[in-house]
Amino acid sequence: MREPKSLQEAIVYFSNPDNCIDYLAIRRWPDGKVICPTCGSDKVKFNPARRLWQCSTHHAKRQFSIKVGTVMEDSAISLDKWMTATWLVTNCKNGVSSYEIARDVRVTQKSAWFMLHRIRLAMQDDFFGSKLGGEVEVDETFIGGKSRNMHLSKRKQRITGTGGADKTIVFGMLERGGRVRAKVMPNRKRESVQPEIRQHVAAGTALYSDEWVAYKGLETDYAHQVIDHAVQYVDGRVHTNSMENFWSLLKRGIAGTYVSVEPFHLFRYLDEQMFRFNNRKDIDDAGRFDLVVSQLVGKRLTFAELTGKVGAATIH
Repeated sequence: MREPKSLQEAIVYFSNPDNCIDYLAIRRWPDGKVICPTCGSDKVKFNPARRLWQCSTHHAKRQFSIKVGTVMEDSAISLDKWMTATWLVTNCKNGVSSYEIARDVRVTQKSAWFMLHRIRLAMQDDFFGSKLGGEVEVDETFIGGKSRNMHLSKRKQRITGTGGADKTIVFGMLERGGRVRAKVMPNRKRESVQPEIRQHVAAGTALYSDEWVAYKGLETDYAHQVIDHAVQYVDGRVHTNSMENFWSLLKRGIAGTYVSVEPFHLFRYLDEQMFRFNNRKDIDDAGRFDLVVSQLVGKRLTFAELTGKVGAATIH
């Protein structure tokens, strides 16, 4: 069968476990040489009855499946469910909730929640040292529930100040016509914001921001122009509307699909939204799915790490 180009075709295609293994193996070992994840040997033999490979070298864990060494490792959930869930979260513009995944692929909500976080890890972009250039917009936003929507007891517990005092700060940089990068920040002070800009934006770039004081002093390294939102929102090329558009997509997904996101996990939802945004133009649904599958390897997330019990996740 030809590889799927739509969700309906993907469900049919991946209902065959051999198709799942073939699809993953081609992307994991594109040269056709299967490598033992334990010792690195290419002298392995496939057992079609058990759908496992066995390394010719005698060592612990010489038998391995396609899941070993990927985010799916130690998962009892079948590959067809993993592939369907991956297609959905990769291509649903506003995300997909764990309850919906649980209903669609017939797993528990807890399992679906764990699956989604592991897929988000595969969607994570390491940026590979490349910097944003051309025209770049920078902005920050607050993520958190509105006090008027909270029960009185919750409001007293969570709201201790005014404005964004009890919300999570997210800082973003967007290259017009290109990529976006966003990060959870401890605060939005100059000493926190400006090092991020210098790390991710090439010197000499046309930089646009609002009038927030943390951006003062950037004109030494950038062609920095400011839009005063108290007066206007657009002045020719000077605006931050593209960055605001990304915040709108992010908050629509959080409020409309996920309803509530803990600050501890927020960076994973940023990874998800950034992946879809950065790959919105150049590739189609099948291409985005293919890219995520190729990034499943070499990443691992245990339930203990995810819940902060062991090796608590680091906000990046």
